[in-house]
Amino acid sequence: MMHDRTQTEDFTGPLKRLLAAIVVIALLAVFVLWRIDSPRVERFRAQVVDHVLPNFEWAMVPVTASINLLRDFQSYQALHAQNQELKRELQTMKKWKEAAVQLSQENARLLDLNKVRLDPRLTFITGVVMADSGSPFRQSVVLNIGSRDGILDGWAAMDGLGLVGRISGVGRSTSRVILLTDPSSRVPVTVPSSGQNGLLVGDNTLAPALDFLESPDIARPGDRVVTSGDGEVLPAGLLVGEVAIDPGGRMRVRLAADYERLEFLRVLRHHGQERIVDPGRLILPEALPETLSAPDTPLELGQGDQAPGGGDD
Repeated sequence: MMHDRTQTEDFTGPLKRLLAAIVVIALLAVFVLWRIDSPRVERFRAQVVDHVLPNFEWAMVPVTASINLLRDFQSYQALHAQNQELKRELQTMKKWKEAAVQLSQENARLLDLNKVRLDPRLTFITGVVMADSGSPFRQSVVLNIGSRDGILDGWAAMDGLGLVGRISGVGRSTSRVILLTDPSSRVPVTVPSSGQNGLLVGDNTLAPALDFLESPDIARPGDRVVTSGDGEVLPAGLLVGEVAIDPGGRMRVRLAADYERLEFLRVLRHHGQERIVDPGRLILPEALPETLSAPDTPLELGQGDQAPGGGDD
């Protein structure tokens, strides 16, 4: 058995080397044949391809499939890279969109401020809300304008819709606005539809109480409420809100100002109104009493004295 195996190995070894040599020679011949630049050789190569290639279509199927798979994989990589790039661009666009929305909202606030109709004698300064110090015990905001801008205590502050509060505390470059919702806020108001005056009392709610009306039954929900100007606390005619009634039956004011989005406030310069000190001049001029005393002389003469130039009857 060992002798037969040895003879078989001795026989197959040279045969393998011979076959390898034949394959190498055939490949060299094909290489040389394909490198020859001659019309006859070109026609021969075309005939060989026409006869051999159709018979090897079954062998080209996996090769073609592999090539297509490789191309699809390369295309997938390109799509993945493009998708990642689009995601980065989308994130950038979202940031720009948020910035554009914020600018649009700020522009809308400023446009609302410009739409507010005020007394032509009133001038104003527009400030930006820097901080909100609202708490269960205090309702106020801080503006970026102060004494260097001429701000004084007591001046009214409005947004694009209505009255927000009044200045209470002024620094050099900042000032504090006490909101109408603050418990310490007391603002004289009037209801133009019924001509009644009252007092808007803050109570930490968005609908402060409306107290001290002469006839609460006359005021109806939805009636406009404006500042009355009493006591020269605030200018008269500033929109505050509209009358509302809570479930408990108490009269309140639904504020017109948007307290959820306080970004810009307009501070009104208000130096008070001129007072009438001497009402007598308004009622009766000074020269009028002298004029009225002249007719008294004939009346005195007619009581017993004879008129000049007269004789006895």
